[in-house]
Amino acid sequence: MFYRLLTLIRKELQSLLRERQTRNILILPVILQVLVFPFAATLDVTDVQVAIFNQDSGQASNLLIQRIAHANTVKQVIPVYSEQQLQQLFNQQHVLVAVRIPDQFSANIAARRPTTVQLLLDGRNSNSSQIAASYLQQLIEQFSASITGTSAADSLVLRNWYNPNLNYKWFIVPSLIALITTIGIMIVTSLSVAREREQGTLEQLLVSPLSTAEIFLGKAIPAIIVALIQASIVFAAAVFLYRIPFAGSLLVFYGAMILYGMSLIGIGLLISAFCYTQQQAFIGVFVFMMPAILLSGYVAPVENMPIWLQRLVWINPVLHFTEITEQVYLKGGGLAVIGDHLIALVLITIVATAIAYTIFKRKVA
Repeated sequence: MFYRLLTLIRKELQSLLRERQTRNILILPVILQVLVFPFAATLDVTDVQVAIFNQDSGQASNLLIQRIAHANTVKQVIPVYSEQQLQQLFNQQHVLVAVRIPDQFSANIAARRPTTVQLLLDGRNSNSSQIAASYLQQLIEQFSASITGTSAADSLVLRNWYNPNLNYKWFIVPSLIALITTIGIMIVTSLSVAREREQGTLEQLLVSPLSTAEIFLGKAIPAIIVALIQASIVFAAAVFLYRIPFAGSLLVFYGAMILYGMSLIGIGLLISAFCYTQQQAFIGVFVFMMPAILLSGYVAPVENMPIWLQRLVWINPVLHFTEITEQVYLKGGGLAVIGDHLIALVLITIVATAIAYTIFKRKVA
């Protein structure tokens, strides 16, 4: 049995590596996502163009403008002198944020009276404008504290755990391990049976001495092997290329990855069992992966979703492994921390594999 199973696994891997199209699908997404995603999929806002409408001619307002102009996140400061000019800059999307300094700003600062500075945001790009506004708000508060002689550090101390510098790559790159693993397993498993049907070799496989369980395992194990190799490439890039420290246990991390792969294999083989061509299998993978990734917490926090949807996405294996990746990679969490997610993956694996095995057995019977 072991020799027959090993022969089938070797045959599956040779089929994958022999076809140029399949090799490109398995290799190119890994390289592109590792190189592009950490820079493209980021919420950091840099090189902001800020309009300054200074209605005050005092020293304090000039110091504030200089402080804004020399901020790391500000690319250019554009002075404006009228409401019409300010509105034109927003209409043409030349600026993301505008700062309006009132006419008594310097006098109020000198007299230590309360004063206000207005921030105008471009609501068409609400996310980026709000992030830029938070940068400017923090800068203005620090400026006010330095002028009045009070120290913000005396009343508020900020410390960021697990990501001290708030580098967004520390979230993007480890999460890519979950996405790459998903792509590898879904493509390999969904194409397996469909490729056999399309090439006319499924009948030869059915009349071979292999049992249904051996055929099922022979289709599943190569998917895990390919996914582990892809995930290891991303993991190496995270540690050695992007210098993101790994805080957890490799044994726990890869064990959870294998369990996650098993939960996806049932879904992939289920798609493959219903498809007669590889093109249909690709469409099936796309139909599954789009909502699975969108509802995994990678794009938007699950906590922001409605309660009924938060309960529904519990059946999404991508959600659980994304959480496991963050907990183990950045926080160094162990089995006690990720135990609930592992239990969820076990249940998903049992249900999905049982359904896929039943359908697959009927197809080959």
